[in-house]
Amino acid sequence: MQGTILILDGVATTRIMLKVQLSAAWYRVVQIGRLAGILQLVRKVRPDLIITSLTLPDGDASRLPQLLRPDPLLAAIPILAIVGENDRAARLRALEAGMDEALSQPVDDRLLQARVRSLIRSGFSAEEMDLATAPLPLQGYSAQGLADPARSYVPPPSRAQVMLLNRQDRSTREWRSAMRDCCHHQIESHRIGDMHPLFQGQPPDAVVVELAEHDDAGLNLLADLRARGTTRESAVIAVPEPGNARLAAEALDRGAHDVLTNGFDPDELALKLDAQLRRKQRSDRMRATLRNELRAAVQDSMTGLYNRRYAMPRLAEIARAAKERNESFAVLLADLDHFKRINDRWGHPAGDAVLIEAAERLRAALHPGDLIARMGGEEFLIALPRCRPEEAESAARRLCAAIQSSPFQTSATAEPIAMTVSIGVALSTPETGRFGSPLPGQEKEDPAQALSRLIRRADRALYSAKRSGRNRVRLAQPAATA
Repeated sequence: MQGTILILDGVATTRIMLKVQLSAAWYRVVQIGRLAGILQLVRKVRPDLIITSLTLPDGDASRLPQLLRPDPLLAAIPILAIVGENDRAARLRALEAGMDEALSQPVDDRLLQARVRSLIRSGFSAEEMDLATAPLPLQGYSAQGLADPARSYVPPPSRAQVMLLNRQDRSTREWRSAMRDCCHHQIESHRIGDMHPLFQGQPPDAVVVELAEHDDAGLNLLADLRARGTTRESAVIAVPEPGNARLAAEALDRGAHDVLTNGFDPDELALKLDAQLRRKQRSDRMRATLRNELRAAVQDSMTGLYNRRYAMPRLAEIARAAKERNESFAVLLADLDHFKRINDRWGHPAGDAVLIEAAERLRAALHPGDLIARMGGEEFLIALPRCRPEEAESAARRLCAAIQSSPFQTSATAEPIAMTVSIGVALSTPETGRFGSPLPGQEKEDPAQALSRLIRRADRALYSAKRSGRNRVRLAQPAATA
């Protein structure tokens, strides 16, 4: 089954006809004839789409979005209303009520099937809603908050960027004038053949494309808009010729989020723009939340550096790449000297401020492509890809100088704090493509064990630097003698 569709209509023959059409496309169809009991049924079957008549025996279906909206599991279910033939007022009333689409009878089967597909794509299936509202495990990290108010009602941007793309200069002027009279968004308009502003600078929030039966430029543009990185997240609305069901259906299948099946109507377009912009804003916010949660899973919250969870797999990737290219790389372990004295003398706020500043200085002293992570406490791991021994030692001394160069100023202390760092360095060897010459009996050592051995060598070098008086760099002995 492709999904579950709930049909809400007081006329049995209409329900039967819709069921035949939708069942032929392998949808599971559930029917109900009245508003009474609708919430219980929706919660039970969790449909991917609701198709409703606007007029029902026990009320007006325009109440339906308000009934579903308080429940976050139901609020995102798309609703398609079927209204009377040429009943523009009913279409606008349905859209104003928050329904996703309003189609006039008789509904062409190609258009119906295409609109059903697009609405189900744009909405959440029941399984996706469960995922969106549940904690997301990320290798031991739960991304709590993914379902925070992202799925509740979101007002459209107060002044979104909307671009109209027309076939002729005349319609460009007419559409722009009509939309500026009824729409509060910022409207730009261009001919379809003159779209350089579309792909330069900030992408528009929404794009409206005029289509014609014997001109494929608009249809081709729809697919292009959805494929380009700059416009992939823009809402796209197609405006085919009035009554051209084939063209409307193809526009939806080529990626348009919505269509105006009765041709250009500024009032209807304004309503559909607001609906699509709300959906876009909701999606943008959920993507941003997910990005932030993923970033939080691999970043140290205090310093902003990567944490151990990210550093170890990334270090393994650096090691694999070095082996494949027969190159060496370096692992450095850096530890702030006498850090405990700062916490003991000035308290943890001062210690935290020093850690944050030290992390920034270390990061600034490295090259793009180098890896730095806070491993815990005052210890940092640095990996230098494609690095020779003299380059690794030079980089380590540069890091020492960055910490020692000037005292640390913090709001938690009246006086500046002088800091130093000790660093241990271990290198892999390009000759063997390994992490140092293998010890006897370790010729078949697996990469994870070899990488752990390299880190242990850097750790021993770090302790050697500490024992030698701190504020210095020590290179690890070759693995065969370490």
